[in-house]
Amino acid sequence: MQIIVFILILSFLVLIHEIGHYLVAKFFGMRVDEFGIGLPPRVKGLFTKWGTLFSLNWVPLGGFVKIYGEDPDDSVQRNSPEAFFNKPIWQRALVLTAGVFMNFLFGVIAFGIVYSYIGIPTKTDKVFVAEVIKGSPADVVGIKAKEEIKEVRVKKSLVNFVGVEGFIKELEPLKGSEIVLGVLDEKGAMREVVVTPRKDPPDGQGALGVTLSGIEMKKYVWWQMPFRGMKVGLSEAVAWGGEIVTNFKTLIGGIITGKGLPEDIAGPVGIYQVSKQAYSFGWVAVVQFMAILSINLAILNIMPFPALDGGRLFFLGVEMLIGKNLKNRFEGYVHTIGMVLLLSLMAVVTVRDIIKLF
Repeated sequence: MQIIVFILILSFLVLIHEIGHYLVAKFFGMRVDEFGIGLPPRVKGLFTKWGTLFSLNWVPLGGFVKIYGEDPDDSVQRNSPEAFFNKPIWQRALVLTAGVFMNFLFGVIAFGIVYSYIGIPTKTDKVFVAEVIKGSPADVVGIKAKEEIKEVRVKKSLVNFVGVEGFIKELEPLKGSEIVLGVLDEKGAMREVVVTPRKDPPDGQGALGVTLSGIEMKKYVWWQMPFRGMKVGLSEAVAWGGEIVTNFKTLIGGIITGKGLPEDIAGPVGIYQVSKQAYSFGWVAVVQFMAILSINLAILNIMPFPALDGGRLFFLGVEMLIGKNLKNRFEGYVHTIGMVLLLSLMAVVTVRDIIKLF
């Protein structure tokens, strides 16, 4: 079942990408010969609409759009006003970027759905427990993630603090001493726990062994939630985009310098493992995973690498600079080499992911 869900997610995101190409191409009067659901070979033609054959194909991974007029050496295509290469450069550029835009837009919407459901991250002066390290003093006394630390008392005297930084500052001189924490659980019930903060905790753990946060997942009026969720979703998508670009630079740098592939780079098998974890946490995690994966597809495709949308945009830029089309065969050879390199890289990463499983 998880494999089926993973294939459906991947296919859905690729189809969104191709729908972007299709809609913008049709808007500019380009002829689209085929919109394929799945990859060839073809199972059957489903129907023909607006001059486009919608087909079902055997390989259940995404789909494709076949736009008429990508071979200027063909005299018939060369004289057709519906041909892709006969349209202005700016129109062709918009067609090529439309798939990237659709993936990015879906990422924003998906993040918005998640935050509309779980709440809008809002900075507060409260102290929430984000994570509890196993075996730590907080874990021993039963403090749980998502609980709030409301009070600190030492020998019946109340210690005043404001926010996470204030809590950490006031806790510093209390290391090694027994203190009482007033803890509010997720249901709003208050309880007291007696704990002794460590003087010399392990590296990165802190005196109590918790990760603290001042961010509260706040709910607003129902009609505001989608808009607030989309706003946070946009920020989240941009942040993930920056992270992906950084990782891509690291990947290219590792290949060029001979350092090899970074450990956190994953192929289809690795991504499937992540999808399994998301599936086990429920629909919210699945939607969040889809958002991250969609942003990944957007950033990857806009990279100026042969065989990708960004690579084709690069050739449009060259055409604009020199004032004429490059030889179609030359561009085709470059994209073919790029595709071989991408598939080779994917194969190497996939083998490494399989090795990790065992």
